[in-house]
Amino acid sequence: MKRVSIFLSIVFLLVLGVFVYKHNTDNTCGNSISCAKNLTGKYENTNSGIFLGRKVSIPSEVADKILAGGVRSVLGDTTVQKRIEVNLNTQHLYAFEGNEVVMDFPISSGKWYPTPTGTFHIWSKFRFVRMEGGNPAANTYYNLPNVPFVMFYYNDDIVQSRGFSLHGTYWHNNFGHPMSHGCVNMRTEDAQRVYYWSNPPVSENSTFAKNNEGTEIIVYGQAPEE
Repeated sequence: MKRVSIFLSIVFLLVLGVFVYKHNTDNTCGNSISCAKNLTGKYENTNSGIFLGRKVSIPSEVADKILAGGVRSVLGDTTVQKRIEVNLNTQHLYAFEGNEVVMDFPISSGKWYPTPTGTFHIWSKFRFVRMEGGNPAANTYYNLPNVPFVMFYYNDDIVQSRGFSLHGTYWHNNFGHPMSHGCVNMRTEDAQRVYYWSNPPVSENSTFAKNNEGTEIIVYGQAPEE
C-alpha cells in the first residue's frame, strides 16, 4: 500500500511538472518581466535574434541611430493632459494632447497572446530590452535582444511583472495586423517619437515613473482574427 502511495505521488508530481512547464512556456513567459533579461536599457553587442523560431537580423541603423542619440521629437504641449489610445479593431495608436490627436500610427497587437484592454499608465522606459518567450514546440518561440524604445505599462489587474509594453520592432514590417505575443508593436521610428513625447521624461537608458506620472494608455476593441 505504501509503495502504491509513493508511486501515485510520483505520477502526480510528474503531471504537475508537465502542466507547470506548459503553462510557463505558453503563457507566463510571453510577456513576463522575468523574460526580459536585460532591464538596464543598455545595448547588447549582438546583431541577431530569433522570432517564431527563425533567425532575424537587427538592422545596423537601429543601433546606430539610437546609440547616437537619434532625432528626439519635441515633447509637445506640457500644459495639457497627454494620453495614448490603442484601437485593437483598427490596429492603430493615437497620441492625444487634450482632445487633439498629435500622432497617429499603425501598430501590431497580440496574435499569439491577446493584448489586454483597459486603462493603464507607463511605469518605466528602456532604450533597449531583451524579450524572450513563446513556445518552441508551437513555433512561437522568440528571443529578441535590443528591442528599442520600450514603454512598460500596468494597472491594478495587469501588474508590472506581466511585462506588457509599447515598443519598437525590427523583426517584422506587417503593421496594421496582429503580430505580437501581447505587447503593442510599433515601427521603431514611431515608437521613438512616442518614447520621447510621453511621460515620464526620459533621463538615461532606463527611466521610471514616480507618483503615477506616467502617461495614460487606453487599450480598447478586439483584434481581428487573421
